[in-house]
Amino acid sequence: MDRFVVRKVQASSSKTPEYVDVNTLPRDPGERKPISSYNPNQRDDIRRYYLAKGPFQPKLQTFKQTIIGGESRRFQASWYDTYKNWLEYSEAKDRAYCLCCYLFKDYYGNHKDAFVDEGFNSWNKKARFGRHVGQVNSIHNNSYKKCEDLVRKNQSIQSVFVKQSDKQKHEYRLRLSASIEVAKTLLSQGLPFRGHDESSDSLNKGNFLEILELLGRQSEELGNVILGNAPGNSKMTSPTIQLDIKHCFGEEVLKQIFEDLGDDVFSLLVDESSDVSKKEQMAVVIRYVDKYGIVKERFIGLVHVTDTSALSLKSAIDDLFSRYGLSLSKLRGQGYDGASNMAGEFNGLRALILKENPSAFYVHCFAHQLQLVVVAVAKKHGGVLRFFNTVACLTNVICASCKRQDKLRESQKNKLEEKKKNLEIEFSTGTGLNQELSLTRAGDTRWNSHYKTVSRLATLYDSIIEVLEYVEETSSNSTIITQAGGLIEDLRRYDFVFYMHLLTHLLDSTNNLSQSLQRKDQDLLNAMSLVTSTKHGLEDFRLESFPSFLETVNSFCDTHNVQMVNMDDVYINLRNPRKKTNMTCRHYYEYDCFNTVVDMQIQEFGNRFNEVTSELFTCMACLSPCDNFASFDIPKIIRLAEMYPCDFDEEDRRRLKVELTIYIDNLKGDIRFDNLDGLSSLARLMVETKKHHSFMLVYRLLKLTLVLPVATSSVERCFSGMKIVKSDLRNRIGDENLNDSCICYIEKELLKNVTTDDMIDRFQKMKTRREQV
Repeated sequence: MDRFVVRKVQASSSKTPEYVDVNTLPRDPGERKPISSYNPNQRDDIRRYYLAKGPFQPKLQTFKQTIIGGESRRFQASWYDTYKNWLEYSEAKDRAYCLCCYLFKDYYGNHKDAFVDEGFNSWNKKARFGRHVGQVNSIHNNSYKKCEDLVRKNQSIQSVFVKQSDKQKHEYRLRLSASIEVAKTLLSQGLPFRGHDESSDSLNKGNFLEILELLGRQSEELGNVILGNAPGNSKMTSPTIQLDIKHCFGEEVLKQIFEDLGDDVFSLLVDESSDVSKKEQMAVVIRYVDKYGIVKERFIGLVHVTDTSALSLKSAIDDLFSRYGLSLSKLRGQGYDGASNMAGEFNGLRALILKENPSAFYVHCFAHQLQLVVVAVAKKHGGVLRFFNTVACLTNVICASCKRQDKLRESQKNKLEEKKKNLEIEFSTGTGLNQELSLTRAGDTRWNSHYKTVSRLATLYDSIIEVLEYVEETSSNSTIITQAGGLIEDLRRYDFVFYMHLLTHLLDSTNNLSQSLQRKDQDLLNAMSLVTSTKHGLEDFRLESFPSFLETVNSFCDTHNVQMVNMDDVYINLRNPRKKTNMTCRHYYEYDCFNTVVDMQIQEFGNRFNEVTSELFTCMACLSPCDNFASFDIPKIIRLAEMYPCDFDEEDRRRLKVELTIYIDNLKGDIRFDNLDGLSSLARLMVETKKHHSFMLVYRLLKLTLVLPVATSSVERCFSGMKIVKSDLRNRIGDENLNDSCICYIEKELLKNVTTDDMIDRFQKMKTRREQV
């Protein structure tokens, strides 16, 4: 009796497995749990998920080798072509599996099969694949038939019970198509779907229902089958349906990206930022060369990370790669900012990836390094530091009041009209032409913010002084009056005007470089060339431009009634006027100010952009087509190939030496390859002229060079998109919903290519639907 009671207690204590998020299911077959371990009511959804993704078939450059019978054996990628409908390979366990038998193993009891349980790795016995398939009524063929029946719409039990007429199917298709088109429009604009009150008598039901209602008013046929005229259980407007449609759009966009990528190599760009609800989000972008030889940077996901340590980020990236079937062995570059958790040489994300793949070279974001150059100069030189402190105080005084900002805009408008009247000319208006300007704060982490601050200060100089005089006269706060008076004195000093013009010129140079570096198709060699050219421009400016620069400063002072300095007078240090300096004003402004600041800028360029002198970049420069392939050097290009052992084995390197000789002779004799401006143009032209088939090894090297990232500007743009999608009014949007919405909004170019038919097909296969089309 006791034993019976114990058994009953044990039996009643067993719990049904909980539901899982299908989007978190592992793709690698070696990491999957048995299908029987999932909730029975969710197993069909899990099967559909894996069938929609297809067999996991990573096409690695080289598969792991195993010693069998004294010989090295390994999995062959050609087996995918023979058994493409079911064969899977696990990178984690170096074993082969059968997708169909895994999904329906629970139908056949305790049947043991290496392709389902522990995995098959006897690579010397290729005939076992055929024996696994077996005869017509084998377990594998029956499982394969069950897979076909599961994805076939008319085979579901629900569709058998619910009989639909052709009219009902047509109406259902109309409703679903309308919901899909509305969702596509809202996703492309980053707009919210739902409203606070979606009841029938609400004046604002939300964008989704309002636009759907508008479409119904425009089309009588559609209006008769949607919203109130639709069956209560098939309106296609519920929040769950909206989320499913968003997810299908996201999957269709990602499908285009991964089809474009194929099995080619790529680079990884990663950064993290908090969203409006203070969740840390990691944005992931991949960079690759498409089949037309064009460099692409595509956003593939936003991952919520609770911890920003290198191990946590690496785990999140591994999960993302596993979900989308990407292989870390195909990674050839990493691009991050300089944060220690990302770029740490020993324990950062960069180091963790390099341990698994030594060919994934790291490049510090060039735009971020350029900002560090600007910040370093702003903090190290005393005169520049005092200048920016004055500007920060000025910004606080001007921007602290809406009234003062209105006064600034009004003064700017009046001066423009006065100028127009005096010169008797018409000023053009439009994008970037005579627009209202305001002072902006210079931030250490905001690219180009120092340039905007200084350039606007020079443009609004008279208007700013006019507003400060207004504040000094009208304010009742003695502190504000003192601040305004002190700022007027600072702005009218020669030193302030001198540094304002000097920094305007220096930051103008770095701003042009920054804009070029942020282009998505920018290649590393061109970026290095731009950095070098900017550095040479600064050197020339230092050596030759002080007289003309001084003339510009004096002209500004004369125009704006700023007291000028006689350069032949003895310089007096205002902090210690009694102490003799034994130098003229010209010596001070030229050597202690002008030359010192420019030298610091040049030195920072050399310290920050040290990649230019590394062996990898020196070898890559030999591929440049500029000046009719003037830098071409076969030994260095062979050395570059040796840095990629996974892409060039010993036989490839031997063939490459011969191919390079023919390549350079062929391209130098082809006038179409004259006057090319960089590697990107060379790769595109090689594809257009079909020469990438004739020189496959050289083109492979070109792609490896082009995939290396230049800047993380694409990731920063993703965060800008995230802030539009997840705003203060939408701060409770879920992580999966946010990810799908951001993918569609950021990659709207690909979103436009998604057809309604593809969406309906994916939507119907996603889960069992009540109605069929």
